Amino acid sequence: MPRQILIIDDEQSIRSLLKQVFERQGYQVLVAANGDIGIQQFKENHVDLVILDLIMPEKDGIETLRELRALNADIKVIAISGGGVIKPELYLKLARKFGAIYSFQKPINNEEITTFVKSLFTQT
Repeated sequence: MPRQILIIDDEQSIRSLLKQVFERQGYQVLVAANGDIGIQQFKENHVDLVILDLIMPEKDGIETLRELRALNADIKVIAISGGGVIKPELYLKLARKFGAIYSFQKPINNEEITTFVKSLFTQT
């Protein structure tokens, strides 16, 4: 059974791009436009990995990350951010403190993230 990835990002272009990139790699991909929808998708589906934007309206990525970890302490989460009021590095560092296993700064290098995800899944 293929691994399933959930992408939570408020930018439709990022969701579409990452969905396309990972589907070409053979993964099943779910997408959500915000943290609330992402949490619902997570509850309804078996998800192996979440790729989570940190700066989103309604429910930010840190709050979403905390909820995901409360639902499943072992879930693998990769944080992504292009920054906001503060530099993206600070958001990404904060996400790692809350349990993200790795982080990528936008714009994301597709080859780097797919290589990382592939290595992550070969370890488990």
